[in-house]
Amino acid sequence: MNQSKEMASVACRALEDKKGEEVTVIDISGVSCLADYFIIANGENSNQVQAMVDNVEEEMAKAGYHPAQIEGYQAARWVLLDYKDVVVHVFSKEDRRFYDLERIWRDGKFISEKELEA
Repeated sequence: MNQSKEMASVACRALEDKKGEEVTVIDISGVSCLADYFIIANGENSNQVQAMVDNVEEEMAKAGYHPAQIEGYQAARWVLLDYKDVVVHVFSKEDRRFYDLERIWRDGKFISEKELEA
């Protein structure tokens, strides 16, 4: 398994551990040089969003990965964790609908978490 795929898999599991909703993985490697994967999820409230972000950070650190940058943690409406090859977006439900990253990145390949494990 390549490193970015492994990172995406760890992040997805961490989001699901904290009951992240609608965890979506988009392989953007073919359409952008920004990253290999975007992972998008949302929480019910700011506490859950922060708990999801904390868990991603913790589980990624255990696997040896550390973010280059984290943006938006305090407001907890759209938190971005930049792991270079993998970018994790954790939204409030309302902000996820408003920004609609899935539509913006629809040229990417939407993949299942099972595909990450392969």
